[in-house]
Amino acid sequence: MIRSTVSVNQVRHAVECCYLKPVTVKLNLGRNKFVTFPATVSGVYPSLFTVRPEDENFLGKTAYSYSEVLCGRVKLKAR
Repeated sequence: MIRSTVSVNQVRHAVECCYLKPVTVKLNLGRNKFVTFPATVSGVYPSLFTVRPEDENFLGKTAYSYSEVLCGRVKLKAR
């Protein structure tokens, strides 16, 4: 197992800096499937954060844990 140099607290702080700012969310769904959509970080909580997609018809998951960012399943990029 490869040790990460980034901790969950550092990920939480980075997401807190994006609070109420537009971001691009890239989700890794496995088997070379990715979903990318524009969103706004709408909530920051102790164990997870929520995003509000700009597309009103988006039916995917909008709450993610900080460990999903740490593992690379979710990537946030400021716009």
